[in-house]
Parts: sequence; structure tokens; C-alpha cells
Amino acid sequence: MKTNGMFWLALTTSILIIVTIFAAMNLIFSTVFYLTIVGQVLLVFSVVKVLKDDYKTDKTFEDFYEDRSDLGRN
Repeated sequence: MKTNGMFWLALTTSILIIVTIFAAMNLIFSTVFYLTIVGQVLLVFSVVKVLKDDYKTDKTFEDFYEDRSDLGRN
């Protein structure tokens, strides 16, 4: 199964939210420390995956905002 960049971004966000909760609950320092290290490594990995993700679109800057026609070029 091939995972895309958004999966890794969601996983990284979840880990870092868990770190924040653990730090607020004053859990064991080593647990918070190692989860922070894992979260930072996952953050770098997820940024690389998102930037290298094979994503193609036919949209251009001429399309601008499709949901707000008042923001588009007239």
C-alpha cells in the first residue's frame, strides 16, 4: 500500500498533539522527550513526502478562487 504525503502529515500532527498532552500532564520526561524526537523526525519526513508527492492538477493561477467568484479576476 502506497501512502501519500497527507497520511504522514496527519500522523505527525497526531504524535505532536500527543506530546503536548503528555507534557501538560507531567508524564515521565523520557517519554515526552523521545516522542518529541520522533515527532521532529516525522515532521521532516512528512515535509519531504508532501513536496515529492506525485500530484498533478490542471488548475492554474487563472482559475484563482473557484468558490468565491467575487475574488476572481473580472
